[in-house]
Amino acid sequence: MPRLPRPLDDLDRSRDLRTTIERTGYYPEVVTDAVEGAVAGEQVVSYYVHHEPTFENDEVRRHQSVVVLTPSRLILAHTDEHAGDDLLPEPYTSTSTEAVSLTAVKSVVVTRMTANPTKGPTPPAEAVMTIGWGGVARLDLEPAGCSDPECDADHGYTGVLASDDFSLRVSAAADGGDAVAGLLSFAASLSARTQH
Repeated sequence: MPRLPRPLDDLDRSRDLRTTIERTGYYPEVVTDAVEGAVAGEQVVSYYVHHEPTFENDEVRRHQSVVVLTPSRLILAHTDEHAGDDLLPEPYTSTSTEAVSLTAVKSVVVTRMTANPTKGPTPPAEAVMTIGWGGVARLDLEPAGCSDPECDADHGYTGVLASDDFSLRVSAAADGGDAVAGLLSFAASLSARTQH
């Protein structure tokens, strides 16, 4: 009996993830070791790897973010490179990983910037994905007022409490069109799995 192809949801993309990390050339052994440790053998459903340089005075420092979706968790890994310092005199990397239960994810916000929207459907030029799970919240306050220009009463404050745990912005100009499409694909996979 011929084998039926597995549904896309059952595919483990661990090998693809490793290949993508290796292709960046940014300390692939270090990044892969940290990501695989955080994934802890779970199936990789979807992932996104973003490698970006940061300009600091006259130096270029690199940073890489890897986001991984497993059946039960969202994994975030950040790797930075550093010049030597008093504690570690040789140049070094620091990698932080965080694992968030999908049941904890409260929001996945996707913003698409499309140039010349009157010319019909075109791929977005930029995309921003912001994920909130309540680990970090931002409170923006401002004095409240009313519509009466003569009013001098104290109306207290008004504000917005925003969950802003992780945000990633990519653009076709800086990262390539495939990077924007890849981020949107990852965001769609994550959104589909965070339905409570």
